[in-house]
This record gives sequence, structure tokens and C-alpha cells, in this order.
Amino acid sequence: MTISPGTPCPDFSLPDESGKTATLADFNGKPFVLYFYPKDDTSGCTREAVDFSGLRSEFDAIGVPVLGVSPDSVAKHRKFCDKHDLTVRLLADEEKTLIGAFGVWVEKSMYGRKYMGVDRTTALVAADGTVARVWEKVKVPGHAEEVLKAAREVAGAA
Repeated sequence: MTISPGTPCPDFSLPDESGKTATLADFNGKPFVLYFYPKDDTSGCTREAVDFSGLRSEFDAIGVPVLGVSPDSVAKHRKFCDKHDLTVRLLADEEKTLIGAFGVWVEKSMYGRKYMGVDRTTALVAADGTVARVWEKVKVPGHAEEVLKAAREVAGAA
């Protein structure tokens, strides 16, 4: 089950694409976005990362950092960022600790084959550290803009 609004954001300490550690405490007192995606450099995940990167200045203007989270390694994230000129931070959750805590590591099925993977989900965390909004089974087109709109409301910049 995916984490629900009103729940405290689970604690985390994960490396980003540059190897720098990001922790929940880093965002104490400010809202932020966590978007969970299955895999670097696949079509939907690339589009989502490019869309969030394209809106980075608008998220920055309201003081809401955007963090992508997938089970890919730091090295894969670095390559993904370089290849597509991404500006959002990507957290490597190879042990799936945060992915598991949010309940987005799920059984999926493609062409009759069952496998485990990340259910594309986004969470907007409020300044008090609670989850303000969750988008499940995200459809990528227009999603980053929708998250920005909600982030403006949570940040009081509507």
C-alpha cells in the first residue's frame, strides 16, 4: 500500500547522482517533492525527468526541491543526468529502503510475466515533514506541471 497523505515522511539517507548524501533532515522546515520512477533512461522515466528538470527554476523559485528516486546506482544516475542534461537530483535507492517505506515496490506484470518493480508515484512533502499529497500510477504527460501547481499551494506561493 502506498503511503497516504498526513503520514510522516519516512526517514532516509541516500546518495544522489554526484555521490552526495541527501537526508530527510536536509529538508526540515521546507516542502519538497519525491518522485519514484522505475528505471533510468527508459522512455517514460526520461520524459518525467526531463519535464521536472524543465520546471526546476519554477520549483526553485517557490523553494521546493525535486528529488527523483529509483533503484538505479549512483553511476547510472550520473550517466542518465549527463545524457539528458537533467537538473533534478536523483537518489540511488539500491536497497529499496525509501521505495519500500513508501510502498511503491510492487509486483508488476508485462506480457504475462510477473516481476517486482517501482510503481511510478510522486509525493509532495509539506514543511512539517508530513506527506501532503500523493499521486499514484502517474501518467507522465502534464504530471510535472500538476505537481508544480500543488507545490505552489503547499509552499504558500499560489
